[in-house]
Amino acid sequence: MSLQITRRRLILTSAAAGGLALVHPFTARAQAGQAHLRILSTTDLHCHVQPYDYYADRAVDTAGLARTASILTELRAEAANSLTVDNGDYLQGNPMGDYIAYKKGMASGDVHPIIAGMNAVGYDAGTLGNHEFNYGVEFLTNVNAGAGFPVVCANVATQLGTTPLDDTLLVQPFVVLDRMVTDGAGTAHPLKIGIIGFVPPQIMAWDRAHLEGSHHARDILEAARAWIPELRKQADVIVVLSHSGIDTADETPWMENAAWHLAGIEGVDAIVLGHQHKLWPAKDFDGADLDAATGRIKGVPAAMPGFWGSHLGVIDLMLERDSDGWKVASGESALHPISQRQEDRSIKALVADYAPAIEATAAVHGETLEYVRAEVGQTDAALHSYFALVADDPSVQIVNMAQSWYVAQLLKGTEHEGLPLVSAAAPFKAGGRGGPDYYTDVAPGPVAIKNVADLYLYPNTLQVVRITGEHLKGWLERSAGAFNQIEPGKTDQPLLNPDFPSYNYDVIDGVTYRIDLSQPSRFLPNGDVNQPDASRIVDLMYQGKPVAPEQEFIVATNNYRASGGGKFPGADGSTVILQAPDTNRDVIVRYIVESGTIAPAADANWTFAPIEGATALFLTGPKGEAYLDEVRQRGLSIELAGPGADGFASYRITF
Repeated sequence: MSLQITRRRLILTSAAAGGLALVHPFTARAQAGQAHLRILSTTDLHCHVQPYDYYADRAVDTAGLARTASILTELRAEAANSLTVDNGDYLQGNPMGDYIAYKKGMASGDVHPIIAGMNAVGYDAGTLGNHEFNYGVEFLTNVNAGAGFPVVCANVATQLGTTPLDDTLLVQPFVVLDRMVTDGAGTAHPLKIGIIGFVPPQIMAWDRAHLEGSHHARDILEAARAWIPELRKQADVIVVLSHSGIDTADETPWMENAAWHLAGIEGVDAIVLGHQHKLWPAKDFDGADLDAATGRIKGVPAAMPGFWGSHLGVIDLMLERDSDGWKVASGESALHPISQRQEDRSIKALVADYAPAIEATAAVHGETLEYVRAEVGQTDAALHSYFALVADDPSVQIVNMAQSWYVAQLLKGTEHEGLPLVSAAAPFKAGGRGGPDYYTDVAPGPVAIKNVADLYLYPNTLQVVRITGEHLKGWLERSAGAFNQIEPGKTDQPLLNPDFPSYNYDVIDGVTYRIDLSQPSRFLPNGDVNQPDASRIVDLMYQGKPVAPEQEFIVATNNYRASGGGKFPGADGSTVILQAPDTNRDVIVRYIVESGTIAPAADANWTFAPIEGATALFLTGPKGEAYLDEVRQRGLSIELAGPGADGFASYRITF
């Protein structure tokens, strides 16, 4: 829902000073014993305070808490009573976060820049996201010590008890905020607002190195069913901060995206969603008990405000007071974007900077720019990811080259030396929900730290697994789920499955293979088995010979993948033979420094198998046209098909 559309739901009323002010209908209609409570929310900020892309080294209008805060301050004024919350994944996600964690550090009394920005905005509460654990629990604890607001989470413990209520939790499970709310007659009343938070329990796999043996996670729904009744005993209104998205499938243990089921738990009055980097209410979701017109999930108003500060989530509750206290009579939600894409593909900023947030992070912003601009080497070829999902790609190739180089040294003299060594890496910036500019694009010449961070977005650590040829093929079958099935003889079919994230499209270097898209996918986008006998991977070879199912391989990858992230065959934590002390990003830097000049020419070790009479369409950034001839030289038949939706360009591939 656009900012302009949402504004139509506001009305003008006489202000105390004699002028006119915009207010929400709930505030305008409220009578004695009725109060309008507005919940303003952000999620998945990933350390984006300044409206700046440190990878591209330029200002942007599509991200930054400093922009979201401008909307926030306006919307506070439109409601008689308001609350501001954050839904997690605030700490990691751009070079500023890495600079503090790996370069500058946190001295006693320091306030982390994301916390400084949030303090300047004035949050009332927040919860933990999965990426909060990427730098370790001690670092997280030091960061949260500077927060001017409570951080809650009810399903992460340092020690498990018999029930969730007996757990020794990392942070407090909930907080009850004592507030005075003004009703429609202008009378102030006390209100107890309960804020409770949850994080995906998959943190135990994704950040095993930081958590295993010292911390534990509970299933979100198990913890919620235990803690929410306890919170209801103390609170008039309960707001759930669910760093978890929407999945309408039947409930299963340890659901990653449990918010749809959370909405069905008695006592929940409002939910802030996140983690999926999507939008609600919006067209991103549909299904049973999902009402995009009102933003309600199972009747509960909910908001998922994008990522990086792209949107502000707004939940409006009409409260009514009777002899038993306050209750929620009705509610609705909406999203307010900070920018808008124009018909000519340009971005229009809808708000200006919120000065206090800019000022609070100005010094660290400058230091981060110096950090990311430091040169580490040279590249003799462009490093771009415009075609990374349809062709062997230099931006993925350089990651695999660096990982193989590093692991080969570590395995010397071990029992694993001499086994076939391959490397797995995925394109992290490949458009999708990131938009038509969300691609790696490094020109030949100097390579700076910002470019390496652009190639490898996450602070993963390098890990090595030992698997069989059968697992290796299954790993590639999982990756091949990125594509829709292509029908022979049919033209212009959609190529890419929009539900498949690019960070799960692993390319394995060191072997050669083809992908036959005339066959169904073995796996669903979430990693569950779709058709167990389906086979898209053909002609899988190592050094010119077919890979045997029992043959053993060493795979260089990252801690997320090796520990089970993405549900890849052979990668569940049990096959890890080496946990390196270095991040994958640091490995790339060391490789470039060692090489001086890198030559990441794609070797076309994977291609699509021919499909008679079939063509397919895919979207990529319009700047990719500059590299079209280069891609064609790799043997692919690709042509520009015309403009695509939302600022992308449409391309046609002939199989």
